[in-house]
Amino acid sequence: MHSVVERELELNLVLSPERSIPVPARLTYRTDDPYAVHIAFHIGSEHPVNWTFARELLVEGVFRPCGHGDVRVWPTKSDGRSVVLMALSSPDGDALLEAPAAQVSAWLERTLRVVPPGSEAERLGIDDGLAELLAVTPADDLYLRDPWPSDESSSDER
Repeated sequence: MHSVVERELELNLVLSPERSIPVPARLTYRTDDPYAVHIAFHIGSEHPVNWTFARELLVEGVFRPCGHGDVRVWPTKSDGRSVVLMALSSPDGDALLEAPAAQVSAWLERTLRVVPPGSEAERLGIDDGLAELLAVTPADDLYLRDPWPSDESSSDER
């Protein structure tokens, strides 16, 4: 059985140091994809803009700067409030988003209670899947049998 942990919140798209616009967003964590977090940004278009990246990156980014490349996350203060900044880069452009640290942290805590760090692989069932895939079946005898028996005669044929 899979669980989903969601949170609707309002982020700010930072346009300049003096100007930002609110962007409704949905944070989603699914136990069937335990290493990832999903963020859907509702920007007034027909379809939301979706981003997926490592949960570990967001967990670490609440406390200290982390990430490189397409996703970077770091904590800071804005107007006296604790916020988490997310810098997202894609071929379509770059965005700097500001999220309320308390709301992101509370949501992350819920995800960590559902799937504690280090137990993600158990949720994927990789070991069970590999065991099933590698299990010997009766048909395997056909493949494991030597198709060219040895030319050596057995001792009772001499």
